[in-house]
Amino acid sequence: METLDTQKRSTKKIGFLSFGHWSASPHSATRTAADVLHQSIELAEAVEDLGADGAYFRVHHFAQQLASPFPLLAAIGARTERIEIGTGVIDMRYENPLYMTEDAGAADVIAGGRLQLGISRGSPEQVIDGYQYFGHVPQEGENDADMARRHTAIFLDQLRGEGFAEPNPRPMFPNPPGLLRLEPHSPGLRERIWWGAGSRDTAEWTAQQGMNLMSSTLLTEDTGVPFHQLQAEQVRRFRDAWSAAGHQWEPRVSVSRSIFPLVDDRDRAYFGGSGSEDQVGFLEGGKARFGKTYAAEPDVIVQQLAEDEAVAAADTLLLTVPNQLGVDYNAHVMESIVKHVAPELGWR
Repeated sequence: METLDTQKRSTKKIGFLSFGHWSASPHSATRTAADVLHQSIELAEAVEDLGADGAYFRVHHFAQQLASPFPLLAAIGARTERIEIGTGVIDMRYENPLYMTEDAGAADVIAGGRLQLGISRGSPEQVIDGYQYFGHVPQEGENDADMARRHTAIFLDQLRGEGFAEPNPRPMFPNPPGLLRLEPHSPGLRERIWWGAGSRDTAEWTAQQGMNLMSSTLLTEDTGVPFHQLQAEQVRRFRDAWSAAGHQWEPRVSVSRSIFPLVDDRDRAYFGGSGSEDQVGFLEGGKARFGKTYAAEPDVIVQQLAEDEAVAAADTLLLTVPNQLGVDYNAHVMESIVKHVAPELGWR
């Protein structure tokens, strides 16, 4: 088990992960899609000013949540200078990988190479087989997960920036010599793609494909051990598979947590008594283990996180934020972690 002294030897990047909800509820600070989009940009600017490291967003279709990430990522890239900007995660069942290559390249160029794209097979949907409405249907012998991985393989290949398309002999504008590639090409983006893995086996596949590992607050399996230990095993298996694959760069690993230091009356009103233990349930017909929520005084959270083996094993911690509580409150939560928790654990 990791001790506090062990964790003090490992600095970490700290970012927020927003689900981008909006609703017409009078208790919501985000009543419309416009509210969420503008507040997402404002929160990214605020966390950069606070010294945090990243702004990440979930992607869900057919829901009152953020869905098309690239306009938002590009806008944040233009309004910030330092923080990483990413997704957690894009559902590859829905994506045209060639168009996605252009969108991702443009957003990364605008951000100056700060894009960190989390992608995956996707989570349970709001509608039945929603990807079909986007024109994507599994090929014969495929299921939807196979289709997502096929789209991913094409996307990863395109990010290498090699020409593949035969040029028109009489083009509208002059072409460079040879086969043409998609533009704009952003060098280095290929090494900043992450896969959202929900199991230990998928983490090994992620390493074999040369993608970074993004692991959330749930795993689609349960062995009876605490969530953080199962997730730490997932990280170990990822790193072992990476070494065996012989890739030429060092991978990164992120884990997500719900963490709320109770430092003022607002925190106690919203999250006092919200600390929880692991939960075991069923997701898409299979057993799943869900991680706990950390909500306590900062010194208690420091001790709890010092015992979290998966947090210790990761280089990046993504903090899920209640975006409907507004920019000011979520910036306050991030500030509490950066000021009161991270230094005590040696992350700053």
